[in-house]
Amino acid sequence: MEGYPLNPIAIAIGPFEVHWYGLIIGFGIALGFYLAAKEGDRLGLPKDTFADLLIWAIPLAIISARIYYVLFQWEYYSQHPGDIIKIWNGGIAIHGALIGAVATAVVFSKTKNISFWKLADIAAPSIILGQAIGRWGNFMNQEAHGGEVTRSFLENLHLPEFIINQMYIDGQYYHPTFLYESIWNFAGFLLLLGLRKVNLKRGELFLIYVMWYSIGRFFIEGLRTDSLMLTDSLRIAQVISLVLLAAAAILLFIRRSRKSNQLPYNSLANE
Repeated sequence: MEGYPLNPIAIAIGPFEVHWYGLIIGFGIALGFYLAAKEGDRLGLPKDTFADLLIWAIPLAIISARIYYVLFQWEYYSQHPGDIIKIWNGGIAIHGALIGAVATAVVFSKTKNISFWKLADIAAPSIILGQAIGRWGNFMNQEAHGGEVTRSFLENLHLPEFIINQMYIDGQYYHPTFLYESIWNFAGFLLLLGLRKVNLKRGELFLIYVMWYSIGRFFIEGLRTDSLMLTDSLRIAQVISLVLLAAAAILLFIRRSRKSNQLPYNSLANE
């Protein structure tokens, strides 16, 4: 029997509303920051490095994520410009956020004379953990789901009732693709934590993150019904995932092939 969907609004005081979407994403960022800052301290980064980085990276990543989304939905937003700022209704693209965050980190690392690859390696587990948590914001908004399925299909996945009910939208059940990606990303988080102990060369942990996330996103995106489209049959996220996967694999191979003395992950050197 169908239940009621969860309320996407966590707190409402008069006209003031706080959405679960924002709270969940904020929690993911806070937890990721804590883990990155702790690892940065262990590896000898100057105190407050990640705090200083996030002051710039968070707003620029959000702006970049929104711009990315709006550009590929311009047919709608050109007619509804007032909706461009309404990120609380969803509509921020993670690939756009990553572009903004990485660009910010590159500039930040140069100004602080810190290795970008060291920053990226330390941040990689935090990023994918934040992505795993953030997908639950999509869950609360009943978005980022897949195609139609039956209730028995969801029950056979042994999902809790609250997830099944939330996947009942406008009279139909849908694939919980948010959940598939959240689980994939959390598995990637555990993988990256394990690879820290292997003591890879600097930059490799981040490149493995890019590859892991891109593989999962490519396949899961194929199940979704709300994809940003490049053409009528070409999903933007799948194209970007393939490009990132190939670029990361090639860069990883090149860096591995070089005879230069690349610093290991656990090196305390910041240059």
